[in-house]
Amino acid sequence: MSINSKLEQIEKKFEEISDKLTKSEIIAQRDTYNKLSKEYAALKPIVETFRHLTSVEKQIEDNYELSRADDDEIAELAKEELEVLYPEQEKLQGELKILLLPKDPMDEKNVMLEIRAGTGGDEAGLFVADLLRMYLRYAEKMRWKTEIMSQSDSAGGGLREVIVMLEGQDVYSHLKFEGGVHRVQRVPETETQGRVHTSACTVVVMPEADEVDVKIEEKDLRIDVMRSSGPGGQSVNTTDSAVRITHIPTNTVVVCQDEKSQHKNKAKALKVLRSRLLEMEQAKQLAEISATRKSMVGSGDRSERIRTYNFPQNRLTDHRINLTLHKLDYVMEGDLDEVITELRTYHQAELLKADEKNG
Repeated sequence: MSINSKLEQIEKKFEEISDKLTKSEIIAQRDTYNKLSKEYAALKPIVETFRHLTSVEKQIEDNYELSRADDDEIAELAKEELEVLYPEQEKLQGELKILLLPKDPMDEKNVMLEIRAGTGGDEAGLFVADLLRMYLRYAEKMRWKTEIMSQSDSAGGGLREVIVMLEGQDVYSHLKFEGGVHRVQRVPETETQGRVHTSACTVVVMPEADEVDVKIEEKDLRIDVMRSSGPGGQSVNTTDSAVRITHIPTNTVVVCQDEKSQHKNKAKALKVLRSRLLEMEQAKQLAEISATRKSMVGSGDRSERIRTYNFPQNRLTDHRINLTLHKLDYVMEGDLDEVITELRTYHQAELLKADEKNG
């Protein structure tokens, strides 16, 4: 099937959905209406771009005829118009190719973001807190909802690890390339000689797993209840509210103690566990097809150093796409747009190359 035929089919489907969304019987069925609305929103940019391209191609056709006219003035004006229309046609064709690429089914998911201190002692713990703040500020800009699921403090005011839930539109599609080792180079406050120290943190980006995505059998869980430790006040420390869940088949352990309610801690722990199991399943699938994905933007492997934050030089470097920005101060305030856009654009270009090679 030609691309034009495919686009015509998409346009026809879009019009059918548009018509259905106006019918009262569909509006009354909330689930059906929501499903159709999502489908409508997904097809809309494709159809609008296709219609724009069709209009531009018609203008090219008309101006090409006029450029061959006997009237020199009209022919010259038509040629000038063509000089504008041809690049516009090329740009729209490129946009359509990207819009027609297969969508990652996880892109619309919410995210469970896990940041853990690596090498570097107290300084690594401080950087975990800095990265958490950076992602929370970015989430605020994106109008996402955030909730700390679990956190463990470290000496010096830092964090050993933290898990935060991010909910909103297309969260996973924006953050999925953040997984890996983030390296920081800076002079710690305790350093009297002014020497730059290097430390690292691990970031894991897990799409939120629904019960449909990951089925957990009750028999596969060991649930332990214990007293909470750390900050939280006297009431936290004197009640058995902390929950530790062990998934026996994978030996995955999740501890939640932030809430005073045992029930709430258990619910949070199960949410984190589901997302970890889904991420493990995805990692397994990625390993199986890694040969065909080597050219893409990282695999999300947590052993892979993806980015360096150099504070003395106010420099951020993403090693996967050779991107260097000298505005680290802005990035740490949540200005991640340029980094994330570059990563997504690179990923799309690699997908296009693979698509053309296989096509």
